[in-house]
Amino acid sequence: MKDQADVKSVDTLALVKAALAAFAHETGQALGEVEVQAQRAIDWITVDQAAYWKSEVRRRGEAVTKAFQDLEHCRAYKKVGDNQPSCIEEKKALQRAKQRLEQAEAKAEAVRRWTPLVQQQFRETSVRFTRFREVLDSDCPKALGELERMLRALDAYRDMASPAEAAARSAQEQSVARQAPTAPAAGPAPGAAP
Repeated sequence: MKDQADVKSVDTLALVKAALAAFAHETGQALGEVEVQAQRAIDWITVDQAAYWKSEVRRRGEAVTKAFQDLEHCRAYKKVGDNQPSCIEEKKALQRAKQRLEQAEAKAEAVRRWTPLVQQQFRETSVRFTRFREVLDSDCPKALGELERMLRALDAYRDMASPAEAAARSAQEQSVARQAPTAPAAGPAPGAAP
């Protein structure tokens, strides 16, 4: 009996195989979605935000120029005699325009500064994605093949008779062969008188 395997459930191995196949499929899809989303994020930072803040710097620079012109216009044309006009509203508008321009310039600079770092991190992550995809594309099918081979071997083992069962079956076949009916011997016919 030491030569026999103690296999409790082949179904568990089949469930592991199915779970591995599902894992490989779902992980491959999720990995693809992550790659697409990561590329969108990189494009948003490096392309969309760069263009947006560049145009904002230009637009807000024009707003500063206009606010400065409005202030100069106020100083030149609202002068009554020797009284210098305060032009408080124009000064506040110019100050707000300068602050907005500084904010846009800071954002544009942040995008310029972070773009190479973000791209480098994305390249490094892409390498990891590629390695993981290789595992999914090569190692998972190998593992599935190995599990299938194990299942077939266990099925063949299960179908194979154990030595005790083979001996019992052989003895039973021999006893059935001995008990087989034989042809009657020649003798008086039934119902004949001796």
